[in-house]
Amino acid sequence: MTIELWPNGAPYQAGETEEDRPRLVAFPVDSPTPVGCVIVCPGGGYARRADHEGNPIAEWLNSLGIAAFVLHYRVAPYRHPAPLEDCRRAIRWVRTHAEQYGIDPDKIGMLGFSAGGHATAMAGVHHEPGNPEAADPIDRVSSRPNALILCYPVISFVQSYHAGSMKNLLGDEPPMELRERLSGELAVNAETPPTFLWHTADDPGVPVENALMFAASLSRHKVPFDLHVYESGRHGLGLADTHPQAYTWTLECANWLRKQGFAGQV
Repeated sequence: MTIELWPNGAPYQAGETEEDRPRLVAFPVDSPTPVGCVIVCPGGGYARRADHEGNPIAEWLNSLGIAAFVLHYRVAPYRHPAPLEDCRRAIRWVRTHAEQYGIDPDKIGMLGFSAGGHATAMAGVHHEPGNPEAADPIDRVSSRPNALILCYPVISFVQSYHAGSMKNLLGDEPPMELRERLSGELAVNAETPPTFLWHTADDPGVPVENALMFAASLSRHKVPFDLHVYESGRHGLGLADTHPQAYTWTLECANWLRKQGFAGQV
């Protein structure tokens, strides 16, 4: 099932193609009691969305008894703040429709890979409260996710950054003030959700320092986190089910999600 996030047109919408209309693809689960839910943000350098980091991840979450939605957020030529607005809207949409999908509105997480990890981190550090006066009931609820899962994420636009993601999101030569605002390690605060992170130490695409810097900021602000760094592995592993080391990230993350109260009965 596909859900258009703004049926009457999204903010900054510049056309009428499918790529101009951010949407969710639903992967519900059957449960007698409300379940946790995770919104999945595939990576792709803010230029595309990688298929192997979308539906297969939602199906894995379903196997844990967790509802999932894959977010088709906008990518280049769209720039900031369109992807962040898509993430906020996705969280608010799911929270507003939680009862309909058998979801606990206080157990809505977000999981992102690479640039999708950046979008996810931004949703976690730049969340907004609901506006009780909003005409749209979806805008009346909070956009704060209850948990973050960051998989070899782009985090910083100040150091050890992925130049392609920054260019696609912010354009050529963005001002340092904007780069700093959208560097997750500089925006973490005590309200940032609990976070699970994993990366490979020799990732040639997005340096491992991105995950390390975010984890260090979480530690300074006393936000619970679970960090896993594997010795070696290419960028973009996804489920990593054939990788000799990193395949364990799904096992570790499943345990973490159970601890957070997300995983249901399967």
